[in-house]
Amino acid sequence: MENKVSSGYFAHPSAIVDQPCDIGDGTRIWHFTHIMSGCTIGQNCNLGQNVFLASGVHLGDRVKIQNNVSVYEGVECEDDVFLGPSCVFTNVINPRSAVNRRGSYVPTRIGRGATIGANATIVCGNPIGSFAFVGAGAVVTHPIPAYALVVGNPARQTGWMSEFGHRLLFDANGTAVCPESGQKYLLHQGIVSRAD
Repeated sequence: MENKVSSGYFAHPSAIVDQPCDIGDGTRIWHFTHIMSGCTIGQNCNLGQNVFLASGVHLGDRVKIQNNVSVYEGVECEDDVFLGPSCVFTNVINPRSAVNRRGSYVPTRIGRGATIGANATIVCGNPIGSFAFVGAGAVVTHPIPAYALVVGNPARQTGWMSEFGHRLLFDANGTAVCPESGQKYLLHQGIVSRAD
């Protein structure tokens, strides 16, 4: 089997890319992945083995999706999102096999730079803030603020994370510094922001 390269993106021969869809330059689509028509995928994304994207899914630039992830209609990932192996999204609050809920999909937005850990579950309608970090196996049942670190079932916040993925330790003045990047962060009234 030959590798497929079209309009600047790569797709493994076992991948299925239904048309029409919009796929950015430098994106790589790996073994047994299925992209349904109507998807928008940014530049330099990486979709691992056995990934499924439903119609209408939008991925920003540099999104990385690890193996065995299904992203259903109504999910939008901004730039630089990381989806860990086998993480799960839903798009209906009250599914029933015998009841058609196609018109009841609840959108879910994953903010820029956010990380969703392996085997985490994101219940639809709960946005994940920019640079938030959802720990492995967490079950998200409420909105997650930017830079928040959440773990457990149901997910609960246990701290804050830098844009480089390090835990932030705030001093009495509400200031923290990322040990890797040196970026400074401020915590004020439960909201974290970059100081620079």
